[in-house]
Amino acid sequence: MIKFVEYVWLDGCYPVPSLRSKTLVILSHEDPPEWGFDGSSTGQATTKNSDVKLVPVKVVEDPIRRFPHQIALCETVNFKDDSVVTPNTRSVLVEKYKKVKEDFDPWVGFEQEYTLFDPQTNLPLGWTTVDGPGEQGPFYCGVGTDKVFGRDLVENHLEACFYMDLEVTGINAEVMPGQWEFQLGYRKDASKANPVEISDQLWLARYMLLRLAEKYNYVVSFSNKPMHGPWNGAGCHTNFSTKYTRDPQCGLKNIYEACEKLKVNHKKHIQHYGVGLEDRLTGNYETCSINEFKVGESDRGASIRIPAQVANRGYGYFEDRRPGANCDPYLVNSVLLDTICVKEPIAVND
Repeated sequence: MIKFVEYVWLDGCYPVPSLRSKTLVILSHEDPPEWGFDGSSTGQATTKNSDVKLVPVKVVEDPIRRFPHQIALCETVNFKDDSVVTPNTRSVLVEKYKKVKEDFDPWVGFEQEYTLFDPQTNLPLGWTTVDGPGEQGPFYCGVGTDKVFGRDLVENHLEACFYMDLEVTGINAEVMPGQWEFQLGYRKDASKANPVEISDQLWLARYMLLRLAEKYNYVVSFSNKPMHGPWNGAGCHTNFSTKYTRDPQCGLKNIYEACEKLKVNHKKHIQHYGVGLEDRLTGNYETCSINEFKVGESDRGASIRIPAQVANRGYGYFEDRRPGANCDPYLVNSVLLDTICVKEPIAVND
């Protein structure tokens, strides 16, 4: 018996890499082997030295082809010496994560926003003109054909994520019509909440969203500001916690300590949080200005939001609202680990 394995990887497109994939046919009992592709056609090699190796790092079941077929997320490396081939930012995160002391035990979650476009009109779903179907307000978590657009794909994607055993925790229609969000993070298995695992899962979830959109003839945009004007942009809010922020005795104190470190490194983080952030982080439409850093409890106009339930109980996680929809989760987590998990946390009795 045979199976199809879809190899998925990040290409060398700049400044925002795209996803690529190709299919290998192997025996159903075999693990996906290392493979290769033409890097000169993806911006990752020259014609004279075009072969790039694909190394599977996470294999999941394929919700489109179904059992026994699989999807393999891959790193890209050089055939000659296994050196990193651009962008392969995953390898950067893996090395950062190895340097984090086990005591920190960081968990991460993502709130991935995206916008669905009609390729015939080049407008978001539900839009007939560039002015949109009305002012913002009725569309967030809306119900009804005049409020939400593209639910067919969104529901299909949710089911596919569960089939792939991804830690998906929810979906919702967003503030701008035609815009949606799915969330990934701790749901049932803490071991899967680590930064490398959830970053892998986000890329696989993005791949599946793009793949399923072909079926519905929708265009998926991860632009940070898909429609200019009085509309919310699209982010990838990142929920982050450590063993110390989750400690009922001193969690909130450690959250504020982490925020002080984030404040000092604000510019560094912005550089790694996506392309076109200046169009989204204006200080309006549920954002803080890209030139400011603010922390607020239950404040969606802050750089860092401490959810109300976390503030009330005194421990948990914080939400970094700066990362954009087109961010590379490997880079986002790399700088968060660098900033927060390289020193000892403050003591309980400080």
